[in-house]
Amino acid sequence: MAWLDAAQHKIVTDAVAAAEDHTSGEIVTVIADRSDGYSDVVLVWAVALAFTAMSLFALLPQPFMELWDSLTGGWRHAWTTGELASMTIALGVIAFALSWLALSWDPLRFLCIPGPLKTARVHAQAVKHFKVGAESRTTGKTGILIYLSMREHRAEIVADEPIARLVPAEVWGEAMADMLVEIRKGAIAEGMAAGVRDVGKVLSEHFPRGEDDHNELPDRLIEV
Repeated sequence: MAWLDAAQHKIVTDAVAAAEDHTSGEIVTVIADRSDGYSDVVLVWAVALAFTAMSLFALLPQPFMELWDSLTGGWRHAWTTGELASMTIALGVIAFALSWLALSWDPLRFLCIPGPLKTARVHAQAVKHFKVGAESRTTGKTGILIYLSMREHRAEIVADEPIARLVPAEVWGEAMADMLVEIRKGAIAEGMAAGVRDVGKVLSEHFPRGEDDHNELPDRLIEV
């Protein structure tokens, strides 16, 4: 899905162009709807809930059997071993299917994903985008990526090695903090633009723009 319209894209693109007027660094901006589908997490949850349902039946079978008897007209009968085994399997299958269906709803799915896993997947995807779109693609290896993953509510800044060697990670943390202040208000484009300005200011101190410098990477915001 598209998070920004054309006017909002222009806000970010203009911020990149303005920042690069003062630095040889090249800033790439990416907004992603999500960094992963987390189907493996959904599978783990569904299996866990299925085994939980089966374990509850094995531990406390009587309420389940009474419920089944009431649903079949209230006639009680002696449950055989085969029927008990079949009921256990059926409960597991039903729990698995319902869990998978419920977790296909994005708000619930992302609520059930552990925070550290979200952070790891967002970082991995940011690095992937950086390698494809910015790493070592400039003359002085001065590319830097600002990556925002909307569903995970996470942001990453990934830089070429010459930048990473000179600029401590804490500095980028400050840039991300400024960016997230606006994004939490719902001003996504303005937040990205704030992050771009902060990054541009840092880059201008370490990598000032030379007279023969030219734009090597697109300024436009990439939305995936």
